[in-house]
Amino acid sequence: MEAINITNAPKTGTFQMRINPTVKREVEDICASCGLTMTDAINIFLQQTLNVRGLPFIVTDDTRKALREQAIDRLLSEVQAGRDSVKAKDDWISEEEMLAHFGLEP
Repeated sequence: MEAINITNAPKTGTFQMRINPTVKREVEDICASCGLTMTDAINIFLQQTLNVRGLPFIVTDDTRKALREQAIDRLLSEVQAGRDSVKAKDDWISEEEMLAHFGLEP
């Protein structure tokens, strides 16, 4: 199946749903604060659903804990990948060099 890109796919289908008017206004306000319409936000949700071939967020009674564990696992994986990428002593960058690279002071 060819990948679908929501931004340039033809928009000939329609989707209609009922929603509490107060919830709708609050969601529209949140979307507007992000520079989006509710339609934009729903299209982003649909695109991410296609991208990950499932829901683009964790649905659980303890989502906060699950997201934290997922973030820690990813961080540890990235740290290990960084360690594994070092082949010689010259591959290391000092903390001072790193901070200077990002325009920060040690």
